[in-house]
Amino acid sequence: MAAIERIELSFVDLKPKVRRTDAIQSFVSQQTPLVRIFDRDGAVGTGYSYTIGTGGSSIMALIADHLAPLLIGRDAERVESIWRDLLFHTHATSVGAITALALAALDTALWDLRCRRAKLPLSVIAGGAKESCPLYTTEGGWLHLTPSALVDDALAAKAKGFGGAKIKIGRPHVAEDVERLRAVREAVGADWDIMTDANQGFTLAEAIRRARHLEALDIAWFEEPLPADDLASHVELARHTSVPIAVGESLYSASQFKDYLQAGACSIVQVDVARIGGITPWLKVAHLAETFNVPVCPHFLMELHVGLCCAVPNSRWVEYIPQLDSITRTQLAIRDGRAYPSSEPGLGIDWDWDAIARVRDAAPTVIATA
Repeated sequence: MAAIERIELSFVDLKPKVRRTDAIQSFVSQQTPLVRIFDRDGAVGTGYSYTIGTGGSSIMALIADHLAPLLIGRDAERVESIWRDLLFHTHATSVGAITALALAALDTALWDLRCRRAKLPLSVIAGGAKESCPLYTTEGGWLHLTPSALVDDALAAKAKGFGGAKIKIGRPHVAEDVERLRAVREAVGADWDIMTDANQGFTLAEAIRRARHLEALDIAWFEEPLPADDLASHVELARHTSVPIAVGESLYSASQFKDYLQAGACSIVQVDVARIGGITPWLKVAHLAETFNVPVCPHFLMELHVGLCCAVPNSRWVEYIPQLDSITRTQLAIRDGRAYPSSEPGLGIDWDWDAIARVRDAAPTVIATA
């Protein structure tokens, strides 16, 4: 029995290296809760979660006050049992973003611990479906950038072997979005994928209008065109366009993905391991999507998602947005535009605890046996 003996909670606030803007917000800060779970045999698992500027302190409080204490003495190998117990313990605040993000920090730590005890990488212990996954970049496609800047980034990514780039859309008039996208399409040619992301910024009528222009540019997908809780409008939009509809970063339960898939409201699933509540539910959503013959292209968290994408057969892309460079010793392995998971036991993230100690907001909070 891998009895949990101690849990340490830290919090770091990571600033993006580039300006990140989209149709509804600016990504100014990555508030990052970090969880370390220690068992009585001396094994340690590390997990994390994130927000993009607000809510980090609330996640930390939920973990410290209500969730982490329940793990002390539990068998760390019983990951599914622990996840369900924590979910029902927070039933009054589920389904919701703060609860899901708190669950994810603990669940990813438990999976890291499980992998380390088994001496296997996440990509293998979670399925072992493939050895690498193609990359597309988002880091040079932000909404404030000029068409020439978008073109320069896309050409640089193509030269590195990346298979595509995501361009944020949602400029005041559709003609502005078309100008930016057409510039990129003309530069990269017809045999390279361009994804678009509206970040829930459109009404149904405007989404239908803009989708018509996206079809002419052979866009790979139309991401978050509408508010994520408006399932009916996504169904209607999907009926009006041949452009694949992508959703997932703003869905917080497997059941929400089930509703979208059953209704035919999306054809790309972008389940985010932090926002869904951890690796345990992420795998459920990925396998659910597989039954609908729908690919998984997870949102953000490339350092963690690369292992999961290589665990399941229906993954299509890993999204390139660096986020952990300043607090890890090694970076994502990339060769010829493909991401490769670590072969080391665990999640595959090589944390730099000296760097973390320099940037965390305070000494770790420790929850342990009395």
